[in-house]
Formats: sequence, C-alpha cells, structure tokens
Amino acid sequence: MSRIRIKDLPTRAPEGLSKKDARKLVQERRKRIAELHQLLVAERKHSVLVILQGMDGSGKDGATRNVFGACAPYGLRTYSFKKPTELEFAHDFLWRVHQQAPAKGELMIFNRSHYEDVLIQRVHGWISEQHVQQRMAAINAFEELLAFDNNTLILKFFLH
Repeated sequence: MSRIRIKDLPTRAPEGLSKKDARKLVQERRKRIAELHQLLVAERKHSVLVILQGMDGSGKDGATRNVFGACAPYGLRTYSFKKPTELEFAHDFLWRVHQQAPAKGELMIFNRSHYEDVLIQRVHGWISEQHVQQRMAAINAFEELLAFDNNTLILKFFLH
C-alpha cells in the first residue's frame, strides 16, 4: 500500500471548474447519494461509516449538510466527537466510538473520530510513540471488525 502525503495534494478545485459547474456536480451527486442511501436502508445488508476529520473550520459540518442533505433522515445519523466525558474517559478509547458504529442499513457520519484520540494525544506529547502505534493497531482491528463482521464500508476524509 502506498502512503499518501497530504501536503502533496492540491487544496484547490481543478482548473477550469467553475462554481456553477461545481454546484451542478454536487447536486447530481447528492441525488445519487440519496438514491444509494435508500437502497442501503431497504436492504439492511450493509452499513456505511463516513469519517470526516479536520481542524476546526475545515468544513466538516458544511460537508455533511451539502453532501448528505438530500438523504432521508431515517437510516442516517451523525455524531460529533468532542472531548471525552468522565464516563467515556473511564473506558478504553474506542468504547464511545463503538457505541456509535452504524447498524446494517445505516449511514453514519462521524464529525471527528477515533483518530482524534491519537492525533491530539500525539501532537501534545501526552503519549509515547509506542502507545500511538498500539492505538493505531487497535483502530485497524476495530475497523476490520466493522468491515468484516458488519459489512460496513468505511470512507475516510481529511478536510484541510
């Protein structure tokens, strides 16, 4: 698997794409996402987890509204992960995340995620590199559990 270097990715729309054309594309894709969401809910065989990660002001809330706004409210949930509560902090770092995992037939959108519990700790130097690696291994195992045991498609986006 190749590594993605976020700093090497463009942050601007492709040249030649006007705002009018971009809005039209968004509307077309919103409609298609809503159609696929209806199938997901009706079949109840799979689930979808969309993870939106990014700094404050990166557009996570706007992306949720603009991309998924055409979906019917049934079978669609969003959850914003904030600083862990005292109860959440008393458990392992994935405990609160697992409670929000989508059921079959659901589209779940995470505004921030379990990655936050590694990123913040690492940036502030609150955990060792070994602990970071252990948490990342736990995250990989957790996501494999969702993917293979619950037929969950996991889509991850870092907005910058």
